[in-house]
Amino acid sequence: MQAGFRTGRKIFVALVALFGMALTATIAAGDAARADDRHAGYYYPQPETTETYQARSFTLPEASRKARIAFVTGITSEQNKAPYPPTAAIFAKGSEAEKLIIVALDDGRIDTVYRARAIFAQMTAVARLLPVFSELGVEDYFTFFDLAKMLGFEQITISNGRDFAHQVLIK
Repeated sequence: MQAGFRTGRKIFVALVALFGMALTATIAAGDAARADDRHAGYYYPQPETTETYQARSFTLPEASRKARIAFVTGITSEQNKAPYPPTAAIFAKGSEAEKLIIVALDDGRIDTVYRARAIFAQMTAVARLLPVFSELGVEDYFTFFDLAKMLGFEQITISNGRDFAHQVLIK
């Protein structure tokens, strides 16, 4: 169990560092899910588009509310170390912090589903550099959404913070 915890901690530390840098650089479903989204209208507009991603990965045993909050706090900390202001806010919401939210802080960013998907593709490229992906032999197969599943996220919403939002439900 101790070795598993150390491996999980290494994964977590690597994720925070890589995604802090990646988000700083990258950003410089159904009706029932939509009706149940109490964050729509507060942090982002009602999502225009929703898709479901069937994850190929598993949720890590170390994944918890505390770990997800620490993950986004670590990313925010990395963003704030950059010599320029962050271009997006990233945070976790939900009773178990199971909802990952990414909101652009500047106009003209993340304003189409294509730009949202491009950001996720770039985040996938960074995720594939993680040692855990190569150790599992999935570095050319798993995506950022699989990584989110490993951390225990169930939903990712990305928005321009004005009039566009796209949501990915992770199953």
